[in-house]
Amino acid sequence: KLHEKPKDSGKVTITKTFDFAGEEIKVTKEVDSNSKEAKSFLKQQEKLQSVAPASLPTVSGVKRPSGMSSLLGKIGAKKQKMSTLEKSKLDWENFKEEEGIVEELAIHNRGKDGYIERKAFLERVDHRQFEIERDIRLSRMKP
Repeated sequence: KLHEKPKDSGKVTITKTFDFAGEEIKVTKEVDSNSKEAKSFLKQQEKLQSVAPASLPTVSGVKRPSGMSSLLGKIGAKKQKMSTLEKSKLDWENFKEEEGIVEELAIHNRGKDGYIERKAFLERVDHRQFEIERDIRLSRMKP
């Protein structure tokens, strides 16, 4: 299920409900109202609102083919399932926000101690070593 709470600051709050290990997990995300995700969410909300009045019984007496099963299907619709990787990522993001360490982690990962920086350094060293060995091989070859 999705919920919308528009705010004056140009942000849209999107709440999604997932099923994880038999529990209902609600994920709330705040995005810019101009973002692609917000626009698709608003379109989806409009579709849901336009479908809801059409599902009411008509006065003309015309029997609807969908009947009660369709209504029950909409009410008891299955929640989107969440994998353990997605749940772990969500828990980690929540932990970083609660502890206030988002900026600290970003600074640390950019520095010399960061994993990405170390990998890039090792890759540059590897490439430089390969060029040196290649130059030596080419210089030993006879024309």
